[in-house]
Amino acid sequence: MDLIDRALKFEQRSLRSLSTSDRVKISREAKALILDLNQIYKVKKDEKIMNLMKRLTVIKRKVEKRLKGAPLTT
Repeated sequence: MDLIDRALKFEQRSLRSLSTSDRVKISREAKALILDLNQIYKVKKDEKIMNLMKRLTVIKRKVEKRLKGAPLTT
């Protein structure tokens, strides 16, 4: 369960005052963790893994939203 431990540590990571390159790295790492957890979930069908993937997805979306910036209004 090394992957689940890595995902839990990733979830506890502070996301304050990050540079753009840090945000890109975090987004990519979150995506990789989610995809790897999904492979485990397909086999085990454990609800805890699904909840962990959902929480990581929320973090990933927040980081990507910040990367893309605010939408321009016309």
